[in-house]
Amino acid sequence: MNHATQNLEDDHIYILRLIDVMEMMTTQTAPEIAQLEEAVDLIRNYADGLHHAKEENLLFPLLAQRGFSPTQGPVSVMLHEHTVGREYVKGISDNIQLLKQGDLSALNMIYANIHGYSELLQNHIYKENNMLFRMADNALTDSDQQAMFQLFNQLENPDETNHKKRDFIERIVNLERAYKLL
Repeated sequence: MNHATQNLEDDHIYILRLIDVMEMMTTQTAPEIAQLEEAVDLIRNYADGLHHAKEENLLFPLLAQRGFSPTQGPVSVMLHEHTVGREYVKGISDNIQLLKQGDLSALNMIYANIHGYSELLQNHIYKENNMLFRMADNALTDSDQQAMFQLFNQLENPDETNHKKRDFIERIVNLERAYKLL
């Protein structure tokens, strides 16, 4: 059976792979700005725009209906960490713009924000995979899981020719190849 929580855990695999690439970027003395921008775009559109949207717009509201508080407890912690992650990504993006304008000191801030984001997301994903999603599995019925899984599929593949998730994964793999992680 396809479960919504498994779908989210599958997303985590690729988000962690993207984080590995970003960590590799921080070892470069002169990184490719286009690759940094690609990583930011993938975070904003895949990790946040698709994955976090599935959690924030579908999973968390359903969990609230099943008794999970959105203002305290695990859902609240996850929402807060999504916000903190967005701030790190903003820091990366803002400093990329400064770097493009010739401010070489911005590179240190890009790397600091990448490291902060990386640490946050690794811990965040661990908590979701091992705690929140297991709690969700116990609270949601098979019917809940199936219905949400179908909604996730609609978001990931809005029509026959537009397979957003597959396209995002392909872009992550291309970055992995560029940094010889495959």
